Amino acid sequence: MDIIVVYCTVPDKKIAKDITKVLMKHKLAACVSLVENVRSTFSWDGELCEEKEHLMMIKTRRANYAKIKLAIEEMHSYTVPEIIALPIVDCSEDYLKWLIKETES
Repeated sequence: MDIIVVYCTVPDKKIAKDITKVLMKHKLAACVSLVENVRSTFSWDGELCEEKEHLMMIKTRRANYAKIKLAIEEMHSYTVPEIIALPIVDCSEDYLKWLIKETES
C-alpha cells in the first residue's frame, strides 16, 4: 500500500483553505481534514514557544508527496513549516479504492 497522511500545521484557516484548494484542484489529495485550535509547544531559536495553530491532515498517494511539499512550502507563512508524511499501514479496501480514484491524474 503506497498511501500516506501528510500532517501540516498552519497559523490560520485562510492558509489552510488556500493550500487545500491547490491540492484538490491538482488531484494531489483525496481529502484534507482540518483540526482547528491545536496548541503547539516548540523550541525556536532557543526560545520556548506556544502557538495556536490548525492541523491539516492530507490523505494522498506517496507519489504525490514531493508536489504537496513544494505547494506547502510556496504558500506557507512559516520559515520552516511542519510537513510530515506518515504511512497508512492498513485501511478499508473501499477507502483505498476511493483514494486512488480521487488522486488519479
